Amino acid sequence: MNATTPAAMPILQVEHLSMKFGGLVAIGDLSFDVRRGEITALIGPNGAGKTTVFNCITGFYKPTEGMIRFTGRAGNEFLLERMPDFQITAKAKVARTFQNIRLFSGMTVLENLLVAQHNKLMKASGYTILGLFGVGGYPQAAAESIEKAKYWLDKADLTQRADDPAGDLPYGAQRRLEIARAMCTEPELLCLDEPAAGLNPKESLALNALLNDIKANTGTSILLIEHDMSVVMGISDHIVVLEYGRKISDGTPEEVRTDPRVIAAYLGVDDEEVEEVLIEVGDEEVIEQLDTGPDTEHGPEASASMLAGPVSDTVVHGNGERVTVEKGAGKAERAGTAKPAAATPVVSKPAAKAAKPAKAQPAPGPKAETPVKASKPAGAAKTGKAGPAAKAASAAAPATSTPAKAKAAPASGKAAGISNRLPAPRGGKADDLQLVKGIGPVNEKKLNAHGIYHFDQIAAWKKADIAAAEAYLAFDGRIAREDWIGQAKALARKAASAPATKRGGRK
Repeated sequence: MNATTPAAMPILQVEHLSMKFGGLVAIGDLSFDVRRGEITALIGPNGAGKTTVFNCITGFYKPTEGMIRFTGRAGNEFLLERMPDFQITAKAKVARTFQNIRLFSGMTVLENLLVAQHNKLMKASGYTILGLFGVGGYPQAAAESIEKAKYWLDKADLTQRADDPAGDLPYGAQRRLEIARAMCTEPELLCLDEPAAGLNPKESLALNALLNDIKANTGTSILLIEHDMSVVMGISDHIVVLEYGRKISDGTPEEVRTDPRVIAAYLGVDDEEVEEVLIEVGDEEVIEQLDTGPDTEHGPEASASMLAGPVSDTVVHGNGERVTVEKGAGKAERAGTAKPAAATPVVSKPAAKAAKPAKAQPAPGPKAETPVKASKPAGAAKTGKAGPAAKAASAAAPATSTPAKAKAAPASGKAAGISNRLPAPRGGKADDLQLVKGIGPVNEKKLNAHGIYHFDQIAAWKKADIAAAEAYLAFDGRIAREDWIGQAKALARKAASAPATKRGGRK
């Protein structure tokens, strides 16, 4: 093997990584590289899957699919997804810190750094008690470990606190101590999970100096998760952005900072407002990018998994309630399509004019619905590109605004269409509707408030009932996807076969 090959290769290659927890796809077909000797930042909104990626890399989770290839300085390769977690640290030389500080608070600062070198000390003692008596090479190994600990105490600016309990240090100093402890394992890749969380600006600057020193003087590559953009933009060479477990951007800090998908993901603005925000910022180049559609090179790919299926993910909350996230649910993924949506008033203008004869018709028939649909794109034209068309459309349909409001009422009134509501639960006791997967405490209360108390009521729903329930709960197709009817039938049969005293009040 060519001696220059390992140095030229990325130290870490994540290829088509997916991680599923039951029905939840936390990471979907994620691929990125960590280049040797650089600081790579993994950023994204809360819940984007960043810590899950770390847990897969460091062996806490075994990914559902994908490959995590680590290449050492000597050219030796490790497939981290196949290794036990302790071997990832010992053999592949990957160290990490956690979101929450995990120091030995009762030990001194120096002792915390010595504990990180226990593998070396145990080996020198022959894995026996001989180290207690200073036999063999233990004294030399102990002296070397203390010197290394002192070196990192100096780098972390903690030399004066070496004999203090770690729990007595200020929060920022504890963060630096955690990083120093990880560096005592001599890692080739250091994974830091939100190292700047809770730090004030002065402590963040001290952290930046420590990380830059590690990169410059040790050759250790750094992969970090961080929400503090001053830290990320100040020290990162390469940034990967996640949303809903999928990559939406990948590049230099400057490229990522001006990526419209990243702006939309972090600002959380409505699709029609993305361009407005960018106009206010005044970045013409970014505004033009909105018209070109999503970046397929950096955007999420189709899943390579036979198991993961299409990108229509179900998020399961702690209370058992399920929320399905369809393709395009992320603000970032839809930012590229904001402009085509704004252009639709050009099509809706004739529709608004065609609705003029409806002025003389008091009854809002099917034709009166057309201006309602057309008025929405007209509102979306706030972005500025189709301003004249929007004004013409709004001027052309003054009389249809009243029917629009009148038509909004049946949306809630549609809930009244559930045919088998009851004034009260039979026998004074309702069934536990949360046994139907997809119904959580909130939805159960809503259904009870609407007169739905028992499994057999849900089991008997027809198409009209399902449509009315979905309108009431604002679900849009979820009842069919989660097969509430089938689940309710099975639960109703089970309840019918149970003793009368255990059947949710049914006689």
